[in-house]
Amino acid sequence: MIVPMKKVSIVLLNREREDALRKLRKLGLVHLEKLEGNSDRLASFKEILNNATASEAILGELKVPKAEKKSKAELDCTAAAALCAEIVGKSEEKKRLLDEIASDATELDRFSKWGSVCNADFDYLSSKGISLRMYEIPDDRYSRIDENIQTLLVNTDKKTARFLIINGGNGRPENLLPEAFEIPFPRCSTSELEEEIRNDGKRIDEIDRFFRENVKYLRSIAALKRMLSSDIEFENVNSGMSCETAGTENDLAWISGYVPADAMETLQKACSEFNWAMASADPEDDDIEVPTKLKNNRFVSLIYPLTDFLGTVPGYHEYDISGWFLFFFTIFFGMIFGDGGYGLLVSIAAAVMMIRAAKSGKECPPLLGLVLLVGIATVIWGTITCTWFGLTPEQLPEWLKRLSVPVLSNVYEDTIWHLPWLSDPEAGLTTAQNMQIFCFILALFQLSVAHIKCIKRNISSLKVIGDIGALLQLWGMFYIVLMMVVSSEIFSLDAIMLSGNIPLGYIFVGLVGVGFVMSFIFSNYEGSVGESVMASVKGIISVLLGVVNVFSDIVSYIRLWAVGLAGAAISNTVNSMAGPMLGHAILFIAAVLLLVFGHGLNMVLNLLSVIVHGVRLNTLEFSTHLGMSWSGFKYSPFCEQTNR
Repeated sequence: MIVPMKKVSIVLLNREREDALRKLRKLGLVHLEKLEGNSDRLASFKEILNNATASEAILGELKVPKAEKKSKAELDCTAAAALCAEIVGKSEEKKRLLDEIASDATELDRFSKWGSVCNADFDYLSSKGISLRMYEIPDDRYSRIDENIQTLLVNTDKKTARFLIINGGNGRPENLLPEAFEIPFPRCSTSELEEEIRNDGKRIDEIDRFFRENVKYLRSIAALKRMLSSDIEFENVNSGMSCETAGTENDLAWISGYVPADAMETLQKACSEFNWAMASADPEDDDIEVPTKLKNNRFVSLIYPLTDFLGTVPGYHEYDISGWFLFFFTIFFGMIFGDGGYGLLVSIAAAVMMIRAAKSGKECPPLLGLVLLVGIATVIWGTITCTWFGLTPEQLPEWLKRLSVPVLSNVYEDTIWHLPWLSDPEAGLTTAQNMQIFCFILALFQLSVAHIKCIKRNISSLKVIGDIGALLQLWGMFYIVLMMVVSSEIFSLDAIMLSGNIPLGYIFVGLVGVGFVMSFIFSNYEGSVGESVMASVKGIISVLLGVVNVFSDIVSYIRLWAVGLAGAAISNTVNSMAGPMLGHAILFIAAVLLLVFGHGLNMVLNLLSVIVHGVRLNTLEFSTHLGMSWSGFKYSPFCEQTNR
């Protein structure tokens, strides 16, 4: 359930603000409204945090023994902050030196074919009345240079001739061939460039040595970051909260936030004890800053590691679907992972880790409980379909085959399942079609839950008629999906006749029409039927596409079968490749490695498929029909950090 919240405002004396905030933080109940503080101390904290974050990244990238990174050497916060500033400074110096080395190397490369170039020598000759300028020209054009231009050939290679023009004036000689281009002098002699590169390299080595020597303080830097995060949060609130500015000792300051309704009594006692004034009220429907706090039993809470990983939080005015999310995700995981053998491995691994945690006295992580649950679900689905490590039914023992459910089992994949309403004794459904129908039944069940919750929410308004219409559309579209995807003959409009010779297919199609009309008239109802109809008329394209979306949403559940089928095909291929090798002693080890690698890779791919497809059906298809946008954010009270 979503815990009810109260919006509170606390008023206190401005001169007691910092002390009051410390008490409020120790209390740890109030989720404060967003504040943007501004103070010199806050800016200083942020600068130190930036230095610490950058230092942690710089030292963390160094390739040193893990023992050094996990060293217990410690610095106090002041020394750690000074070290971080020094690390950042040396890192910036290193970047500058690397840029200089790159620039000098490029300059040296420009004169690599000229040999050693000394600017002082050119200046000396110029002072003696001998002006020299460097040029390059294609080798075959050098001999065509005007004889009136005094040149001195330095060297040639296959393509280029390098030469000096003697006393050619300040500019380019007028009759010099256009193919010749001047080589500007380096900023200093090439020998000086080489010396600068060597010196810069030595300095970089010194900086790297400094970094390696201080890797041992990574833990202290991490501790500094945690402390700074708490200090920044405190100072942001301290400098951002509203207050009077008259300058008297009775100036007031105030702050607002949200508190769980069941914690209000505790907050009221604290306000009375500390002489704070407090006002409270229920959040309005249009309040969008209300945080969400979920409270469920331990079993339903198993889904929290997944939703925390995804960052999905329902809005305060939305639904808590944690229980339904866990229920359907467990089924989807089992169907997509698909293989009972894989599920058995996952379950055993989770159980072993849970037992170890219990023996060590540690609290079992909720994630292990979720892993065990989905592992068991996979074992159950593998038993139903008789899917074990990609083995064919012929390779499995009879008792495993008997445990499977015939209409969904791989053992009977070539069987035609006859239906009582078909006149043709040869016609019927295949196991693959049965699997498709099962997927669509799951879709119908989950999406019906969504619409029933919407009906319950709007039961006191005429809008509920539109919700009922949406549910009728869903049920009618279910039969149309069976007809268009599974079999147009078996599920034709007149294939199934009710008593009184009434075709069932026409009833379902009628449900789509009736549901559409009900939804068209009442889905936008906000007190006026006319305005609701006009809203539907204005959005007629979206309304019509909504009918199509119902069809596509149901069909999208077929991915549960298709993705599981792909995983089974991969595991079967791995077995086919490794099978012939197992009969040869020399190749036995290679076969085992192939099986371990192939099935391991398939399990990883199946896990990714679960995240992509199994999660999507809950957070998109189901949530869309429920009207959820996952617009919420977690209840995060202003409290002391406990992980310093």
